[in-house]
Amino acid sequence: MEPSEAEESRTMHKFSLVAVSRQQLARAAESTGGLAADTVVGGHERVLRQTVIALTAGSSQTEHQANGEATVYVLSGRVRVVAGEVSWDALAGDLVIVPPERHRVEAVEDSTILLTVALPR
Repeated sequence: MEPSEAEESRTMHKFSLVAVSRQQLARAAESTGGLAADTVVGGHERVLRQTVIALTAGSSQTEHQANGEATVYVLSGRVRVVAGEVSWDALAGDLVIVPPERHRVEAVEDSTILLTVALPR
């Protein structure tokens, strides 16, 4: 019998972000756009969503608007978060609070990030 969504949300899970990062970076290297992602916590039906995103050097996410409050935690590499005329460079271990305006993430070198989004209810 499958657990209900309420039961699933109370279940403790553990996994390695290092391993997920490695897998996504390998997928990104094989993709034509240099990008791969895997949602590891939550999803569109949940308030909290965490996604490991890998970008190869020189690739970027397309410019987009955040659907809620968001942060980018750099797991490996070096990225640049660009919002309008402002940009922030971030290295492994850095946390960037994503501005509420249109923005994009660019990979200065092969990189993985943990994108955390808290969607409004």
